[in-house]
Amino acid sequence: MAAIGNRGTVTEAAGFDPEADVQRLRGAMKGAGTDEAAVIEVLAHRTIAQRQRVKEAYKQAVGKDLAEDLSSELSGNFRSVVLGLLMLAPVYDAYELRNAIKGAGTEEACLIDVLASRSNAEIQTINAFYKKEYEKSLEDDVCGDTSGMFQRVLVSLLTAGRDESDKVDEAQAVLDAKEIYEAGEARWGTDEVKFLTVLCVRNRNHLLRVFEEYQKISGRDIEESIKREMSGSLEDVFLAIVKCIRNKQAFFAERLYKSMKGLGTTDSVLIRIMVARAEIDMLDIKAQFLKMYGKTLYSFIKGDTSGDYRKILLELCGGE
Repeated sequence: MAAIGNRGTVTEAAGFDPEADVQRLRGAMKGAGTDEAAVIEVLAHRTIAQRQRVKEAYKQAVGKDLAEDLSSELSGNFRSVVLGLLMLAPVYDAYELRNAIKGAGTEEACLIDVLASRSNAEIQTINAFYKKEYEKSLEDDVCGDTSGMFQRVLVSLLTAGRDESDKVDEAQAVLDAKEIYEAGEARWGTDEVKFLTVLCVRNRNHLLRVFEEYQKISGRDIEESIKREMSGSLEDVFLAIVKCIRNKQAFFAERLYKSMKGLGTTDSVLIRIMVARAEIDMLDIKAQFLKMYGKTLYSFIKGDTSGDYRKILLELCGGE
């Protein structure tokens, strides 16, 4: 029943009683309107494992699917958050990726956010759930919807083959930095395959050394070079990989900030990160947000959203 991380704002509810939760949720959906406060009270304060128990108990007691019943009662962004909370983590990732691919355009941001930040084991599980749920391989769908070098980077990430040891090969790190430099800054045009080979395959500690070496050789930060050498989705995915390697929580804090600053809110990004990270590392994401922007994530969400959607996000955020 444990939470899936230990730095989340959502933790196990003490004295958890799935049957009591079912009664509350049934009561919330009875009659003319819906008691959204009760829905928030239950779902935003249970771990994913506990919500699965509530779903099972609901099906037993009512003979219906909780997600379907809530879906017909709720609407808009609030509904999106609630339905996301009812899914297992890899199922939610697979669902988000599916939505990013199907439809008119492709939401590249979703493909990048998910695939650049998940571990090998997480990506393998996402692949398996995607296949089971949608009867197609995620790789085939990604290939059908993207092209060029961007597609190749995503396919490489989907193989879930990154070295996850913590060994640093000093000589190799120097060579990697030199090769990236020669593939980019040092030549006319860019040999993107070299970037892919290093950024999608090497382990975190090794890459941190590569970035240090790169700075020495080129006099530039690797992120700066990527911005100079690449554009569009390819630039975005390489930057996301570098940022996740350096500090995953800072990467998510920046994504949240950008989803809310300026005119309008990119709700898909805001919802995806709040739902996916609430139980894993939201405490660290909040700390990074404050450090980077001098304002709390809580105050940003409060100022940028409204209604029940705002209320449930603030609960997932877990206070100032």
